[in-house]
Amino acid sequence: MSQLQASLLDLIRRTSTEVPDDVNRAILDSLEREKKGTIAESALKIIDQNIGLAKQKSQPLCQDTGSILFYVDCPVGMDQLAFEEAAHAAVLEATQKGFLRQNSVNSLTGVNDGTNLGPGSPTLHFHQHRSETIAVRLVLKGGGCENVGAQYSLPHGPLKAGRDLPGCRKVILDAVLQAQGKGCGPGILGVCIGGDRSTSYEFSKKQFLRTLPDRNPDPALDELEQDVLNTANELGIGPMGFGGKTTLLGVKICAINRLPASFFVSVSYMCWAFRRHGVTLAPSGEITQWLY
Repeated sequence: MSQLQASLLDLIRRTSTEVPDDVNRAILDSLEREKKGTIAESALKIIDQNIGLAKQKSQPLCQDTGSILFYVDCPVGMDQLAFEEAAHAAVLEATQKGFLRQNSVNSLTGVNDGTNLGPGSPTLHFHQHRSETIAVRLVLKGGGCENVGAQYSLPHGPLKAGRDLPGCRKVILDAVLQAQGKGCGPGILGVCIGGDRSTSYEFSKKQFLRTLPDRNPDPALDELEQDVLNTANELGIGPMGFGGKTTLLGVKICAINRLPASFFVSVSYMCWAFRRHGVTLAPSGEITQWLY
């Protein structure tokens, strides 16, 4: 096994079995805020116990180990094909060791070959930069939370949502309302305003690479993030839809250019099992730093 493959295997293991510290703190803070003796408190206690056991036993947080999404910032000239080969080998090894469940099926036949390899699995996003640093971030996104993602085209008549930030607010909160009781809440939203249908969803998922406590550098988007978060947590949906004060743990929003004819708002939903970790790698492939 190459050093790169070994490092990616460790990244997969940790991502599948340990929630990042920022997410863990948000869950514990939410547990403190919930009313004692309620179903919401019990749900968060079970989530906390699940997190502890998964980390202790180095076993997956959830039976659905999710879509495998690598985000790679790499130097100009790095052999991306060799990296992809190492990533595929690491995914196969992680599946054999049980860090990833046999979770990927052929969309036409329904056949599961037990490898987690195939068209689109894993998915790798490469971004070149003028630095010698290799940074690899991994998101494992479950199917339950993926099912409650939503994309809106503004203006949206039924919600009276126009092509402005108030209109964006309406459709984002509608996505939260439609997801209640589904997607294994409390959830985290990644939102993109603008783009075409595919890039809008792509950028919405990239928002999951941000930490929960960070603040948006754009004042208008920062205000919208905080407003949606606070409003959603006043809806009374709560963990798993059982009621309570914790419907969302975070909201992250970006805006990208669009065509005048289109105005999409894409909402990606992440469950409480927010599986996101990252590393920086030496040219040899050895891990030099954990990013979360």
